[in-house]
Amino acid sequence: MEPDTSVSQQLKDYLSVTGMTLKQFSDICGINAGTLSAMLNEQRRISMHNLDRLTRGMGLAEGSLYEAYLKGCLLNSPPDWRRMGPFIHRCAELGKLDCLERLVHALADHLAYIPLLFDMAELLWNEGKMDAAAVLYLCVAQCEKYQHSERLALSRYRLFTIELGNDQESNLRAAAWFEEYVDRLDESNQLDALKDLADVYASLHRWDRVQFFAEKLEHKSLIQYRHRLKRKRKEAVEDGPSRELLFYLLYAYLLMANVCDAYQEYDKALQYVNLYSNMERLGVVELSEAEQQVVQQFQKWGKGNACLYRLMSGEVEVLANYAEYVVHHAEERIPAMYRILQAANRFGLNVDHLLEPRRMNLLFEKRSSLLGIYNAQIVANHYIRYISELSLYHLRAQRYETGFRYLLEGLEWAMRYNHESMLIQCVRLFEQYRQEASESRREQYKNLICGVKKDEETKLLVDERVQLGSSCWTAG
Repeated sequence: MEPDTSVSQQLKDYLSVTGMTLKQFSDICGINAGTLSAMLNEQRRISMHNLDRLTRGMGLAEGSLYEAYLKGCLLNSPPDWRRMGPFIHRCAELGKLDCLERLVHALADHLAYIPLLFDMAELLWNEGKMDAAAVLYLCVAQCEKYQHSERLALSRYRLFTIELGNDQESNLRAAAWFEEYVDRLDESNQLDALKDLADVYASLHRWDRVQFFAEKLEHKSLIQYRHRLKRKRKEAVEDGPSRELLFYLLYAYLLMANVCDAYQEYDKALQYVNLYSNMERLGVVELSEAEQQVVQQFQKWGKGNACLYRLMSGEVEVLANYAEYVVHHAEERIPAMYRILQAANRFGLNVDHLLEPRRMNLLFEKRSSLLGIYNAQIVANHYIRYISELSLYHLRAQRYETGFRYLLEGLEWAMRYNHESMLIQCVRLFEQYRQEASESRREQYKNLICGVKKDEETKLLVDERVQLGSSCWTAG
C-alpha cells in the first residue's frame, strides 16, 4: 500500500515534527486556524491561494506540493474549473509542465472543458508562456481534430509558431504539418499564417512553396485591402491582422521577387520590385500614417534590391551603388554582403575593399526594420550562406587559412541549425580544396563530421523508437 502523501498528511507530518500548534502555524502562513483544522481533517477543499500559503509556511520551494495537490485534490474529484484554472496558470508560471500535462490529459476526457483550455492557452500565449501554452493547444488540437473548427486551426497555428526553432528540418516538418489548416483560420490570422509559412520555406529555399503561398497572400490581402477601402477607415475591424493590410500585399510581391531571384529571372524580379516600391502602379493614393511607414520600408528594400538584381544579372558596374546602400542600412549588411560575395564568386570580382572595414560588425544577431524583427530562420539562413560565400571567396584567392577558418565556422553553424543543404555545400567545398588544408584544419573538419554522423545516428534511433511507439499505440 502506498504511503499517504496528500497535502493534509504532509501538513500533519510537518506540525508533528516541528511541534507547532495550529495557532502558531496559522500566524506563520496567514491561514485561519479553523480553516487549517478543516484542511487537516479533509473537510474543506484547499484553494490554490491557500496551497501556496501552506508551501511558504512549511518553508518549501514554490510548487513543491503541486504533485500531491494534483493527485489528491484534483484528479480524484469531479472537475472544477475554479480550482483547475488557477492550478494550470500557476503551473505555467513555475514551469511545472509535468503536472500540467497530467491534468490536461485527464481533462481531455471531458469535452466541455476544451473551450476553457483553449481560452487558458490563449492567455498563456499572450503572457509569453509558450511551453505551457503548447501543452494546452496540443490537447485542444487532438480533441477537436475531426471538428474542422476555427479553434482547431488556431491551435495548430500557435503550435506551428512555437515549434519553429534552430533545426531547419524540424521547421520543414512543422510547416508541412500546418499547411492544411491555413484556410480554416479566420481572416485576421490567415494573412500572418501565410506570411509565416512563406518565410519558413524561403529560409529553406523551397521556392515552389514560397511562390504558392506568396500568390495566396497576394490574393487574400488584395481582397481584404479593397474591401477596406470601400469602408471608412474609422470603421476598421479591431480584430484585424497584426500589421497593416497593405503590408501583406507588398510583402507578397517581395516574396515573388525573391522567387524570381532564386531562379535567376532578374528582369521579372525587377518587375515585382516596381510593384512593391511604386504605389501608383497599385492604384494606392491615400495612405494612413501607419501605411506610409510601410511604404517607406518597402521603398528602401526596393532601392537595394533593384541594385542587387542588376548586379546578379551581370551589371557589375552597379556594385559601387549597392555597396553604398549597404553602408547606410546596417540591418541589411549580412544578406547584402552574402549577395555581393556571391556575385564576386560568380563573376570573378575583387571586393576586398568591402570586407575588412565591416567584418567586426557582421556577427550573427537579430535584425529589425521599421516594421519589426526579421524572421529568425531567414536571419540564420543568410548568415550561414554569408559565411559559406566568404570562405569560397578567400579560397579562390588562395588565402587558404582564412578560407578554411570561415568554411569550418559555416559548417558549425549549418550543424547547429541542421541546415542540410548548407552542410552538404560546406562539405563539398572542403573536399574540393582538401589538399590545401593544414593538418589542424583537417583534424577539425574530421571531428565536426564525426559529430554530424553521431547526430544522424541518434536521430535515426529516435525516429525508429517513435515509429515503434506509434505502431504499438495503433495496435493497442
